[in-house]
Amino acid sequence: MASITQAVRRLFQRSTPTPERKPRIIFKRAYAGAQTSNLNQGWGVSNLPADLELQRALETLRYRARDLAVNNEYAKKFLQMCVTNIVGPQGFTLQCLASDIGRPDDMARKIIEDNFWRWQQRGMCESTGQHSFQDVQRLLVEAWKRDGEFLLRRIKGSAAGNRYGYAVQVLEIDRLATHYNLPKAKNGNRIVMGVELGPNDRPVTYWLRLGILTDASASQQLTPVDADQIIHGFRPERAEQHRGVPPMHPVMNALKMLSGYQEAAIVAARTGASKMGFFTSKDGDPAALATGEDATTGDFYTDAAPGEFGVLPPGYEFQSWNPDYPMANYDSFIKECLRSIASGLGVCYNGLANNLEGVNFSSIRAGVLEERDNWVVDQDWFINSTMRVIYQDWLLMALTRNALTFGNGSALPITKFDKFAEHTWQGRRWAWVDPRKDIEASILAIEARLNSPQNIAAQQGLDLSEVLQQIAAANKMAKDNGLPDYTSLTPPQATTTTPPDPAEE
Repeated sequence: MASITQAVRRLFQRSTPTPERKPRIIFKRAYAGAQTSNLNQGWGVSNLPADLELQRALETLRYRARDLAVNNEYAKKFLQMCVTNIVGPQGFTLQCLASDIGRPDDMARKIIEDNFWRWQQRGMCESTGQHSFQDVQRLLVEAWKRDGEFLLRRIKGSAAGNRYGYAVQVLEIDRLATHYNLPKAKNGNRIVMGVELGPNDRPVTYWLRLGILTDASASQQLTPVDADQIIHGFRPERAEQHRGVPPMHPVMNALKMLSGYQEAAIVAARTGASKMGFFTSKDGDPAALATGEDATTGDFYTDAAPGEFGVLPPGYEFQSWNPDYPMANYDSFIKECLRSIASGLGVCYNGLANNLEGVNFSSIRAGVLEERDNWVVDQDWFINSTMRVIYQDWLLMALTRNALTFGNGSALPITKFDKFAEHTWQGRRWAWVDPRKDIEASILAIEARLNSPQNIAAQQGLDLSEVLQQIAAANKMAKDNGLPDYTSLTPPQATTTTPPDPAEE
């Protein structure tokens, strides 16, 4: 039976035609960056959603960023640059734009701006009474640039403790439970790193640790807080991202390695400056070293002092050890490392390294222009995400409590909230190394109808209406004291153009 089966199988194999062998087609990726070679085979990639990547790395990134902020001079300098350039010495300035049929309502504007200025003072705007509104802005910006995000609690009503019924409280981002994640809660929402998301992924609740933060804070009880009581500020790097990433993350390793390299170089330089060495003998007898002195010649010299020479015991020689470090390329190596780090942080190398060597007017201006544009972008984001919300909250509560009043005691009506809510924030601006050239250029632009005095003043961080009021007040004071007013002063004429300095060009 088995032989018959085998015979049928052989007959079938003979009758089945052998398929033609098709030529092999080799496909090559069109994108060179996606090709794999022996040079990039260790290049690991991740295709995880933004939130899942953050769940695994966020707290480590935050703790390392804080360590750098405390112990690394360049990280500390970066944070100082952020606070100084985004907030500035005076903070953001409110300018109310209340108008009636296109005409400015100067009285309402003055009442609102004056009362908001009073609210900004220390002991009024912030719940603990320890910070002014400018201090709050600096705390938020530093937390944003260090931790990648910040939390601000909005306190309304009598709990605010002031006549306007509104205050804020700066919270540590550690209070937001990073490890609290639920794909689907009982109410149908999902929770991502402490942020409960409702329909359309809009935050509806923040799960916070409201007790005293300790080393065991992760085990503390969580309290749900409505999203309308919290401002959670961060700039997402990906579309579906719900927590912030520390901005220093691309250069953390470089900063840490550079710090270690500089420490090793300093130790080596100190060691080299000590001019150390070793005592050697031909027979290797350590007897003279055992007691520290020699019976024949006296003391055995182990210390060196400037201008002094000693005598070694017979049979001993001194072999110096002088590590020639740092080398001549130390400075250039540090510069290249800092240039790379500055690029990752989005700032100029000269500012981060405090190094203006070899800089001329043209080059520093070109570099500073790009950096200042970045600061303006940061200011715009901070204004829209935080400052506008705070002003609208304050205005609504102040109008509700009739805290904004005219001189006769009547209050601004809450029915005109939309009118009074029109406003803008003016961030800090910067002066140039050669302001005369910029002022002359601004005058020419105004005369050519290419710019307006309002824009020119705004570029300097000023409100034109306030400038004009101050000029009017100065003129009145000058007139009262028998002095010519400021409008009669003749502006200096443009000087003859001198040949450019070769060092600057």
